[in-house]
Amino acid sequence: MNRSLRQARLLALLLPAALLAGAWGFQLLRHLVPCEMCHWQRWPLYAALVLALLAFVPGMKRGVVRPLAISAGLCILGSGGLGFYHLGVEQHWWLGPTHCTATVVRGGDALKALLAQPFVLCDQPQWTLLGISLAGFNALISIPGGLIVLALALKARR
Repeated sequence: MNRSLRQARLLALLLPAALLAGAWGFQLLRHLVPCEMCHWQRWPLYAALVLALLAFVPGMKRGVVRPLAISAGLCILGSGGLGFYHLGVEQHWWLGPTHCTATVVRGGDALKALLAQPFVLCDQPQWTLLGISLAGFNALISIPGGLIVLALALKARR
């Protein structure tokens, strides 16, 4: 396996792991409740992480590692795109989803369960640094990161 493919595989693993660790850290340690769009951004990162982990299976051939790295890069890029969309909703550049969701406990009082859920609006960032929300940071990190993974994996063909 050449250097570019090793780098692509490693970045495809570390980038979503770091982004998910940050998201979960804010959720569990700072008690920020993710909105629905925040969850949307996590799903492609989970997929990228699984794909990248598969690329590290011992004995995996280059012909399999490269498509796994490319797929992980596309997932990371997708998360960044969702982050950019969410950023646009927060900045009121465009409208976001008009619905909300809540977990209803089976066998219990649905209204009581609904009212017990934290109400988080997708267009109201809970935390910012220098005016950039977590969705903005995801876009700023995932889009270039996904492009780098793709460039490295595609370069490995040569």
